[in-house]
Amino acid sequence: MHLELKTDVTKSMADVWQGFNRDLFDRLSPPFPPVDVVRFDGCLKGDVVHLRLNFLVFRQDWVSQIVDQQTTEFEIYFVDQGTRLPFFLTYWHHRHRLLRNPSGGTCIIDDITFRTPFRLTDLLLYPVMWLLFAYRKPIYKRLFN
Repeated sequence: MHLELKTDVTKSMADVWQGFNRDLFDRLSPPFPPVDVVRFDGCLKGDVVHLRLNFLVFRQDWVSQIVDQQTTEFEIYFVDQGTRLPFFLTYWHHRHRLLRNPSGGTCIIDDITFRTPFRLTDLLLYPVMWLLFAYRKPIYKRLFN
């Protein structure tokens, strides 16, 4: 399944990139499931992010590796690829894109591809994933406007 959400903010691409840090990561975590950050290296190639999701009666680890990061005059992006995923996911590829807006500001894009064990659960999980990432939009606007 493919999911893409875009958020326009007024800060420059460089300023937004500077804000992609552990503090932002903590703010972007949704209220459920609660997330414990076991490890957060950053957003550069080779970095690792290890989360522990708390579903109250059980916990699941989610480990992603930053497999790519590029900076150009018009775009900064990094890609986190799931290497150890919760039971309900079999594949995770999240490209975080910052695009320079020609009229000023930056467009933040969460470009996500995920799979579950079954096509039906892909379809059922899609609205949940959409809500979890739509939750980020007002946070991005509040921090980067």
